[in-house]
Amino acid sequence: MSNLPILSIVTFLPLFGALITFLIWEDSEVARRNVRYVALFTTVITFIVSLGIWVNFDNSQSGFQMVEKVEWIREGGISYHMGVDGISMLFIILTTFLMPFCILASWESVTNRLREYMIAFLILETLMIGVFAALDIVLFYVFFEAGLIPMFLIIGVWGGARRVYASLKFFLYTLLGSVLMLLAIMAMYWHSGTTDIPTLLAHEFSADMQFWLWLAFFASFAVKMPMWPVHTWLPDAHVEAPTAGSVILAGILLKMGGYGFLRFSLPMFPLASADMQNFVFVLSVIAIVYTSLVALMQEDIKKLIAYSSVAHMGYVTMGIFAANAQGVQGAIFQMLAHGLVSGALFLCVGVVYDRMHTRDIAAYGGLVNNMPKYAVAFLIFTMANVGLPGTAGFVGEFLTLLGAFQANTWVALVATLGVILSAAYALWLYRRVVFGALDKEALKSMLDLNTREKCILYPLVFFVILYGVYPGPIFDVTQASVDALLVDYNSSIAKSVAAAGQ
Repeated sequence: MSNLPILSIVTFLPLFGALITFLIWEDSEVARRNVRYVALFTTVITFIVSLGIWVNFDNSQSGFQMVEKVEWIREGGISYHMGVDGISMLFIILTTFLMPFCILASWESVTNRLREYMIAFLILETLMIGVFAALDIVLFYVFFEAGLIPMFLIIGVWGGARRVYASLKFFLYTLLGSVLMLLAIMAMYWHSGTTDIPTLLAHEFSADMQFWLWLAFFASFAVKMPMWPVHTWLPDAHVEAPTAGSVILAGILLKMGGYGFLRFSLPMFPLASADMQNFVFVLSVIAIVYTSLVALMQEDIKKLIAYSSVAHMGYVTMGIFAANAQGVQGAIFQMLAHGLVSGALFLCVGVVYDRMHTRDIAAYGGLVNNMPKYAVAFLIFTMANVGLPGTAGFVGEFLTLLGAFQANTWVALVATLGVILSAAYALWLYRRVVFGALDKEALKSMLDLNTREKCILYPLVFFVILYGVYPGPIFDVTQASVDALLVDYNSSIAKSVAAAGQ
């Protein structure tokens, strides 16, 4: 497999599945069944093939591996350049892992324009994988921006009552932030003469230029995360998106912002990152505390989970810009764990929404009486969202707080309030939905998890517990790349301090 262009295969395999789906023109029950199975088999095969990246990955190497490079735009020196390191590889695996669950979650709930729906998801998978594998900054930008289109359609066509408003808000927020990043990419090309990411990582920009480039990239990645105060598009997008759309939005798309900080902001603009550290800390702490308080006031299940996502991304940005081993490792782990946990929580919401067609917390109560399997799965994901030791949610949260404590004690102390608040809103939600008397007539006929829903939730339960108890395989992959990133970052800071002292 080492001789195969495995990254290109994994990236474009969903596109091949989308083409097959497109060719199924007939509008009949058999055709709709075929559309579902083509999408499911495509995503499952893509996940299996993507495991070959992990198998062939050398954990001891910090550089990019499985590199593919072909000339693309000769006049600009722009290449189709793909590769992975310890940071990006795991996000590709997370993407391919979650996609089959999204297809299964849409199996019965989506009936309108089913063929187009599955095509949109398969195209989106290709674009998301491309973001994490691209080693040319123009190629990265193309994948990064193109991903807006299928997500815009998923929300706008298959969303709820306010889907057009939510999809336009999502599109405009993320696009406007990315315009500044495009200008920064052009400036970097004019200054360095290349769009090659490994070359740019070794290029030294002046301190003044780093500051403006950092702000431009920050504008895009902060919206994508999203960070406070540019987070307001996320709750609307989550509430209106179909279940699978919410899973991908929380599980993968938000992580592109954190990945961007790790790939560009910290290694390419280290002086600006150090100067803006306290600015990011303030925004992160506000996000953790403020959005946790807002979550406590929600009456819509999806909106509550959406605000909790903003709070958890606050830990990620805090850990990244702490710029130490514990903070960065914790931020990466937190993103991966949040991808599993938040995706699972939205899938849990989808289970009851498919039965009741409402997301109002007040419409539920006492589900433990007739849905015990669902209650247990929902409990495990809720505890992971709180950060209970023994679940994947604890490891990343603890490490980011530890890293922040080393960088700024007060930031870590205030951020710890988020742990308390997350327990408050998560347990409040769980008590209202699951516990209590089963006195609502509409709920008494609800059945427990069916086979399809068990196939969705049980694997996620397994991995949430596995990586909470044994996080070693994740850290083994990321260790060398994180160490190399921090060595380069600290040497740049030291060099700048030494030059200023002369």
